[in-house]
Amino acid sequence: METTFTPIASAVGGSLIGLAAVSLMLLRGKIMGATGILAGALRPASSTDWTWRALVLVGMLCGPWIYFAGAGQLPEIVVPSSNVLLVIGGVLVGAGVTLGSGCTSGHGVCGMARLSPRSFAATATFMLTTGVTVYVTRHLFGV
Repeated sequence: METTFTPIASAVGGSLIGLAAVSLMLLRGKIMGATGILAGALRPASSTDWTWRALVLVGMLCGPWIYFAGAGQLPEIVVPSSNVLLVIGGVLVGAGVTLGSGCTSGHGVCGMARLSPRSFAATATFMLTTGVTVYVTRHLFGV
């Protein structure tokens, strides 16, 4: 499997994520973690808490269509796994988010920026796990 590195798109995307994370912390005092935002939208503490979370989620859903407006086509997404593996992966990610008290965006982007020791440990754990998973699936199982 070939992975294509896209430095400009990656830099723009990373900058937008960083800007969104800083803006949310500055304007609402909240950490931008995708699963925390979704969980809070499903069980909001108040109507104003639900509103900003819903707007972030709508923005996430609109992203591909904004891309489409600029590029004239949606990006091609190829997932070389079966639906069963995707469901298993989703369950494992959900379990990891629960056990790790947050997701990659919350810990890796926001937590590390706040110098949180827990976020450094969580980020190191999921980066190591990702590396081992890629090695096992590509080199041992040949997927």
